[in-house]
Amino acid sequence: MARSPQTNSKPLLICLMGPTASGKTDLAIELAQERNCELVSVDSALVYRGLDIGSAKPDYPHHLVDIRDPLEAYSAADFAADAHRLAAEISARGRTPLLVGGTMLYFKAFLEGLADMPAADPDIRREIEAEAELHGWPRLHARLAQVDPESAARIHPNHSQRLGRALEVYRASGVTMTRWHSRQGSLPLPVQQFRIIQIAICPGDRAELHRRISLRLTQMMAAGLLDEVRSLYGRGDLHPDLPAMRAVGYRQLWRHLAGECSLQEAIAGAEAATRQLAKRQLTWLRKWPQLSWIVTDEAGNLAARQQSDLGGSGMGEKPIQLALNYIDTAPL
Repeated sequence: MARSPQTNSKPLLICLMGPTASGKTDLAIELAQERNCELVSVDSALVYRGLDIGSAKPDYPHHLVDIRDPLEAYSAADFAADAHRLAAEISARGRTPLLVGGTMLYFKAFLEGLADMPAADPDIRREIEAEAELHGWPRLHARLAQVDPESAARIHPNHSQRLGRALEVYRASGVTMTRWHSRQGSLPLPVQQFRIIQIAICPGDRAELHRRISLRLTQMMAAGLLDEVRSLYGRGDLHPDLPAMRAVGYRQLWRHLAGECSLQEAIAGAEAATRQLAKRQLTWLRKWPQLSWIVTDEAGNLAARQQSDLGGSGMGEKPIQLALNYIDTAPL
């Protein structure tokens, strides 16, 4: 028999993860309505105002949506601090915090903590970017490898944003990013305050995930994604190296508007980049500890192999049913 999800002395907190286009948002909304949850977005694109169509911004209320202008930065450390505050506030209202999204670094920062690294330094960043323009990012990657080989091994030589940040941290503090990450963060770990249930949802067939990605991009283009990016492009104060403008779909259409590729090439690039994003998300998830999986079929119902988790009740079971089962039967 299912028990109340909040019989433990610690309040419940739910983390719902999954690759892009996996059905996370729909499941989160159902859970919110079933279990008196408030949703907290764990998505690095949804934080930005004006990135609506391409980020699949939901209509249902979520915290941490539309909280930054695209010109502003928003880091994993920012998210961890905001999510800690919101989780406490939601719990104090007698409701359940439900964190939902696919930005895995945000989940990691919230659940495991990040060290208090130096804040961004615009002067140092401009110096690094000037060096990259002169010598190329691979040259700067070689310099990083000399002082922080662990970070260099994790960062691709052409990943300018991450590479620039690693160099900036070292030049600002004299301490490598690897050493910063090894230090204990200042925020308490959520496991000390909450009973945490972690769930991932994904289609069982990779081809089905790719079909959903392609269909969603087609729908976004029909809904006016190009005009949305054109509006951002026309502001004049944004540029393609900003985190907001590097979101999948936006950076490819930005290149088209800049005359660097055709519209067809931009759309194909956006679809390829979204597939690569989903692959990276799944790589994170396969290594994620204490994760309960919900696998779906082409119709969005539970895959046949998961029917037994609900007592073999037959085909057509919905993801919400298994999610509730995971929550109600999790160890106290």
